[in-house]
Amino acid sequence: MQKINYQRKLDELINNLSETPKLLLHSCCAPCSSYCLEYLSRYFAITVLYYNPNISPREEFLKRAEEQRRLISELPTKNPVELVVDDYDPNEFFSAVKGLEDCKEGGERCFVCYRLRLERAARYAAAHGFDYFCSTLSISPLKNAQKLNEIGEELSEIYKIPNLPNNFKKKGGYLRSIELSREYGLYRQNYCGCVFSRRESEENQ
Repeated sequence: MQKINYQRKLDELINNLSETPKLLLHSCCAPCSSYCLEYLSRYFAITVLYYNPNISPREEFLKRAEEQRRLISELPTKNPVELVVDDYDPNEFFSAVKGLEDCKEGGERCFVCYRLRLERAARYAAAHGFDYFCSTLSISPLKNAQKLNEIGEELSEIYKIPNLPNNFKKKGGYLRSIELSREYGLYRQNYCGCVFSRRESEENQ
């Protein structure tokens, strides 16, 4: 299957905007959201949805949520950025990935986790009158942007809310997120967030 250039699709969409749409942006953490907010807030009024039941333990979830809140309060943006911190229920994640516990990082377990979080974003966006939804996840070199957008487009059909095409690692996005993380002194974790990614990270040290 031929890969789609989602950054080009995003560029085309932005070039055709005549007003400032409302974007529901799922975020996994402040560092990954940093470049996305800097870039997208030029064109969209953004609400960040911090929904991450995959993150363990609770202290890690809360630490990342607080860093997300701090970044939004300190980062200058053209259009407003708001934050919604969703409920934390790790059982939602463990139920979703049951039977996939031994999958390698970046495999089917991660795809199920993508869908879990993107579906919450799509449902929230549709219920609250947003124009688009998407996730910051594609900024990571370890995340499959093709799969993220495929899932986003499937959910777009179900919830009748457009998925904003994206591959935020393009145009130097990932490198810029590292620069912004350094500039704002953001906490950068060394694992995705779930117990399985943490275990794999520790085994590879």
